Amino acid sequence: MSAPARRDDAAKSPQAVRSGSPHDLWQQAIRIRQEWLDQALSTQPADRPTAERCLTGIYARASRPRPRFEWVDSPDKARALISGWPTLDQLYERIRDPRPRGTTPVASDIAMIASQLRGALSAGVTHTDPELSPVRASKTREPWPELAPLQALDSGVPLAVVLHQGVRAALHRSLAHGYRLPVRAALAGDDPAPVCWYGQQDASWIAYYDTLRRLGLARYGPDEAGHLDTWADLARSCGWWWPGEDVCVVVDRPEVIRTEPVPGTAHDQIRLQPRGLRYRDGWQPLLSR
Repeated sequence: MSAPARRDDAAKSPQAVRSGSPHDLWQQAIRIRQEWLDQALSTQPADRPTAERCLTGIYARASRPRPRFEWVDSPDKARALISGWPTLDQLYERIRDPRPRGTTPVASDIAMIASQLRGALSAGVTHTDPELSPVRASKTREPWPELAPLQALDSGVPLAVVLHQGVRAALHRSLAHGYRLPVRAALAGDDPAPVCWYGQQDASWIAYYDTLRRLGLARYGPDEAGHLDTWADLARSCGWWWPGEDVCVVVDRPEVIRTEPVPGTAHDQIRLQPRGLRYRDGWQPLLSR
């Protein structure tokens, strides 16, 4: 499977379409999930004005001015620019420190506001959101099994659970385990890489809340909806990005993405082929599994 050569702007449509049975809603969810997977695997050149507008808005929510944007053709090219920036472990150490020194890194503030956004969006879901609290079978109190979606619905698994498994979790496995983690491992080697966000490959949580909104299963306030739209537009516009205090390093989207199905999965998961990724500067990481 190769990435689509065009952008699918249908993913921009937020209209709620709640109608029909759980089976009907699931079929609509499949189409929305595919729209977002197409975005996550797009090889179109980055939409730089849109990406910079969205990133400026995210910086503003973190009480930071517009940064200078440094665009690069691959994560490999970003390494020299982000050397010494905080890693995830360093951010966690700062959180645990009762008396942290210095100014809070912008990456920490952005992580906090993104987490708060997801919590606010879950609060707008019209059912108990499995993102916040795992939904369990009433008789056994065990988590619902992950089955093929139509089989799950026919077996009495709630639609909310199927949507979380089939959109949020499935896209996360495809884009994190099937893409981001092997590429990040090839990039970092034995050293921990600075904290970054993944642009188009951040689509799993964005797609989930967008799906619920478009199916009429969530009602978000104007601020939450606008904030979600900012992250959605960003995911449609660029690749990975590293936020610094004064500079934001942003990667263009890859030139080539080739994927393959993951055998035996219930929700059509994919992963990169071993040599299935090439960036615009020719960087082609050898991916391990």
